[in-house]
Amino acid sequence: MLVTQDGLMTADQPQPISIRDDSIRLGQLLKLASLAEDGFHAKELIENGMVKVNGEIETRRGRQLRIGDVVGLAGESVVVSSE
Repeated sequence: MLVTQDGLMTADQPQPISIRDDSIRLGQLLKLASLAEDGFHAKELIENGMVKVNGEIETRRGRQLRIGDVVGLAGESVVVSSE
């Protein structure tokens, strides 16, 4: 939840990240969404249990994500969407 300037609580909305195909690997999505600087950084984040997919910690860099999946990292979240 976020608190707005007027003190009201609002739900965090994941930022949509568009992909061209039916799926994308988790490591690739982290780079595409600028949540990781490069592939090595993405690998470290995932292996250290810092990334959640649909609310569950994910430790597989090659995890296939599909439209509607939500990825969270350090208080930020993105949702996979189609172009």
